[in-house]
Amino acid sequence: MLRRPRRSTTRAGLGKDFLDLLSIPTEELKGLLRLAAQLKAKQRRGVPHPLLPGRMLGLLFQKPSTRTRVSFEAGMNQLGGQAMVLPMGDIQLSRGETIADTAHVLSRYLDAIVLRTFDHAIAEEWAREASIPIINGLTDLNHPCQALSDLLTIQEKKRRLKGIKIAYVGDGNNVTNSLIEAAAKTGMTIAVGCPPGYQPNQAIVDRAREEARLTGAVIEIGADPLVAVKGADVVYTDVWISMGQEREQTKRLKILAPYQLNARLLKRAKSDALVMHCLPAHRGEEISAEVLDGPQSVVFDQAENRLHMQKAILVRLLGKTSQTRRT
Repeated sequence: MLRRPRRSTTRAGLGKDFLDLLSIPTEELKGLLRLAAQLKAKQRRGVPHPLLPGRMLGLLFQKPSTRTRVSFEAGMNQLGGQAMVLPMGDIQLSRGETIADTAHVLSRYLDAIVLRTFDHAIAEEWAREASIPIINGLTDLNHPCQALSDLLTIQEKKRRLKGIKIAYVGDGNNVTNSLIEAAAKTGMTIAVGCPPGYQPNQAIVDRAREEARLTGAVIEIGADPLVAVKGADVVYTDVWISMGQEREQTKRLKILAPYQLNARLLKRAKSDALVMHCLPAHRGEEISAEVLDGPQSVVFDQAENRLHMQKAILVRLLGKTSQTRRT
């Protein structure tokens, strides 16, 4: 969530941290989409945009990463700042130093931290203890950077968000949770088809439905993928075995097999429906090769937009209008 900083002054509505989407004011979310589109246009035209000269970003990762790491590192460099990767095993956290002590020290060295970890409570503790912005690069509960990038992709392809129907099928994981939040904030319809025991976080669904009353969004949670996909503008899936779930592989593959995004399922959606997947993908498991690599797939546009959206988040949190200081 975007929290109020303890020792900084910011533009009204802009908080200190970025942990989830429901906590972002709607107008601020729209502003991030506009800024990401502007930064993307600048890069496409070869226009330099060093908006964060001298700023230093730390990437504190407990999980492996391709898109999150490279997009944040490249993005910070393109913005005129620098980024350093801090694998958890390489710092004293791995030897028992507390999060509080580490957060206080790193707040003296860095301007912001991207955190990629397991338990969402860890990200919340970092946000409480650090005096610099903490950005959720992924937890087991949320993946807000991904969902914001997905909104940018849908807006580019469909020219709108409100009223768009996105169907999600498969494992109701952190990506699902953040997509539900994204839909609630933007007036989209989201239909989720996940087997019992693999559905999205109920507390997030409940909060999102409260937000939906204000935006006109529709949130449908069910177990039938055919129902979820019917008439969808966007069909989305993700891996069935997330990091940390490897021991459940055999069980998950069996239970989730009927939820594969394949040509038969895609026919239930609109003829011009987009196919989305946040990657990495496992062809033949959660999605068939013909769909992932087919003409309706926009998965590499999604991946590119991680770069532009991440830059927008950094500029909003660390730009000239956000005078965050190390303490």
